[in-house]
Amino acid sequence: MAEAQAKFLSGSLFRHVSVMSLTAAVGLMAVFLVDFIDMIFISMLGQAELAAAVGYAGSILFFTTSFSIGMAIAVGALVARSLGAGDADAARIRASNGLVYGIVLGTAFAALVWVNVPLFVSLIGAEGETAALAEGYLRIIVPSLPFLVVGMMGGAVLRAFGDARRSMLSTIYGGGVNAVLDPILIFGLGLDLTGAALASVAARLVIGVTAILPILRHHGGLPRPDLTGLVADFRPLVTIGIPAILTQMATPVGQAIVTRSMAQYGLEAVAGMAIVGRLMPVSFAVVFALSGAVGPIIGQNYGARNFDRVRSGFNAALTFAALVVLFISVVLFVLRGPIADLFDATGLARDLVYLFCGPLALLFFFNGVLFVSNAAFNNLGHPFYSTWMNWGRNTVAMIPLVTLGAWLYGAPGVLVGQALSGVVFGAVAWALALRTIAAEGEGAPRGTFDREGRLMSLLNLRK
Repeated sequence: MAEAQAKFLSGSLFRHVSVMSLTAAVGLMAVFLVDFIDMIFISMLGQAELAAAVGYAGSILFFTTSFSIGMAIAVGALVARSLGAGDADAARIRASNGLVYGIVLGTAFAALVWVNVPLFVSLIGAEGETAALAEGYLRIIVPSLPFLVVGMMGGAVLRAFGDARRSMLSTIYGGGVNAVLDPILIFGLGLDLTGAALASVAARLVIGVTAILPILRHHGGLPRPDLTGLVADFRPLVTIGIPAILTQMATPVGQAIVTRSMAQYGLEAVAGMAIVGRLMPVSFAVVFALSGAVGPIIGQNYGARNFDRVRSGFNAALTFAALVVLFISVVLFVLRGPIADLFDATGLARDLVYLFCGPLALLFFFNGVLFVSNAAFNNLGHPFYSTWMNWGRNTVAMIPLVTLGAWLYGAPGVLVGQALSGVVFGAVAWALALRTIAAEGEGAPRGTFDREGRLMSLLNLRK
């Protein structure tokens, strides 16, 4: 039974990557699309301050979401490793213990952010009425972070079991709730940003519940945590979790740098950046999903000590990313006019949308490389490599490149600098990931497989 659940130890790796990524992307798309629709609705209100406030708040919400993603990466990696090693019971225990830590730490983190909302808003350059609107929006959403943590971690556990479909459905349900409530609260009740925030809270609650129920019903449930198990799992969880959280938090720091740099060009520039910020994850949801999709594939085969499949899975993910980015970039270029019209973008805001839908979209491939490489680092036991790569991209590369771009080309140069920082560290991460896989595989014992690809024996499994 435990061996059967480690479904990535056999079969076409490109197919596994494609299925996992596409199903995960549908779920992500549901969440991203709601943010996208939020931006359309807010733009329809005709107030630049509201659109700018969403842009500022989005940078801070990205910061809190990164905490959830980091915890999800940690629990997903541990569950996948246990399944690959043939121990489904240990996988379920680790899932249960991880969720306990996620709820406790998520609540504490949400409280810390909530208390410091005015500080964070001022740090990214918001002022006056725009700052007040952003603060009000965040005050409502931030306390719902524990529900998001549970939903993200539950989805990661489902993906580790190879159940991408149910992981996808949890975010679709949440996105559906948000999409229904948005127009009712924003326009029907005239709540504007408050309505959008309340709809997001309801969506997070639904995602949390619907991610946990399939684990209880279809994957053996969640054993009741005990003190001994919690203590035993604390070290492996934080060993991956802390660097994973730090890795994810580098992205909102980089986004804050971009937002602050863009703020000097006025509300129109910030609104344009906010549109691009919503358009990017909707357009490239499949690429964003790659990290979560390829992680269980690498994790299970790492647990089984099958490094040929680890390497092949990594390469299959990069090939898939290249094909997706090329296709989406062509679509964006063809539809750049209608997309800008959808947001009533004019002047500088329209220029920024056109820039993203042109050459910058193609460069998103290097972000995909970074996502896949980080998944490899996290699941191969080198999570701090991910931390170095993300922070390097979002500070060492981004600060000088964004500054130089702004000096040379103004607001468009800010987006160019942001994209080039991804190119630099995407290439570095690619080389380091290949080296790490080779180093881990040197002298690694191999499992013996029968015709059906099930693992028959494991030698010298790492504890």
